[in-house]
Amino acid sequence: MNSTCLALRARIFLASALAAFAIGNCCAQESSSRPNGGPPSDLTGPSLALREALSAACLQSERDFTKFLTARNAETFAGLTPGARVALMKRLVLLDEPGKPSLVTGASGRPLVRCETPGGAAEVQIGGPEIADNLAFLPVEIRDATDTVGANVMHVKMGLVRENGEWKLLSVGLVLLDLPSLAAEWDAAQIQSTEQSAIEALKAIAEAVEAYRRAYTRLPDSLANLGPVKRGAASPEAAGLLDADLASGAKSGYNFRYVIAGASTLGAPAKFALAATPQTYGRTGRRSLFRDVNGGLHGADRQGSVGSEFDPKVE
Repeated sequence: MNSTCLALRARIFLASALAAFAIGNCCAQESSSRPNGGPPSDLTGPSLALREALSAACLQSERDFTKFLTARNAETFAGLTPGARVALMKRLVLLDEPGKPSLVTGASGRPLVRCETPGGAAEVQIGGPEIADNLAFLPVEIRDATDTVGANVMHVKMGLVRENGEWKLLSVGLVLLDLPSLAAEWDAAQIQSTEQSAIEALKAIAEAVEAYRRAYTRLPDSLANLGPVKRGAASPEAAGLLDADLASGAKSGYNFRYVIAGASTLGAPAKFALAATPQTYGRTGRRSLFRDVNGGLHGADRQGSVGSEFDPKVE
């Protein structure tokens, strides 16, 4: 990941939200001294909460990240599409892949989260918080880990709010983190992606079925037969041709069905059909997809019901 891409993605995120509010300047800054030789005070309270939230975002751990959302946002987050939940966490660290966070103190003595991924690394340094009543605002510096001279550092002020005694994410820069308001927009943006993922999944399933036929001279009884090998070598019961999610019939917001169409009376090989339907119509997808027995792919908005070979072809 290069620094130009990092800067661009940060600007895109800040421009994409719907609601904003002004950050006040009448707050008291929390001390960063080390009283009695103990740990710096900015490793507690809102600073610690923000550091842990960024760590969860680096890991793309939905369970841990939810702990740092307000009750209203946590409820909406749970109902977002899988892609939208991951997209939100990606935006906080500006990295595409799940990473390994390092929670350390930076050279300046400030808390620092370093997120290492196979494709690159980012560093997020957290400044001293300004606290007023139940609100806290913390200056954050985000940079590509290879940018040692600070040529493309992103400066953002993060807001947190105290809810039931715990600090929760409130804003990123001037953008209010109001997931109920943003959910419909994000779902719409994700639908095209999830539908395309479902199309690719149907192709992967069809290829796996044919590979199974070549290996065992018959069609699998179910998608489960195509799943990962549990122990030992591949077998007709677990051929190792699909990942566990696809083999279970559900992935990335779609449910998948596999049906054997049967062999002809003339001895022709058995054929099969595949279908993909949105798990939550209107949120994880709109089109129902259908692969007919001849390999043709069809798609149409069927309000969540199963598609058919009479639907328009998908190119």
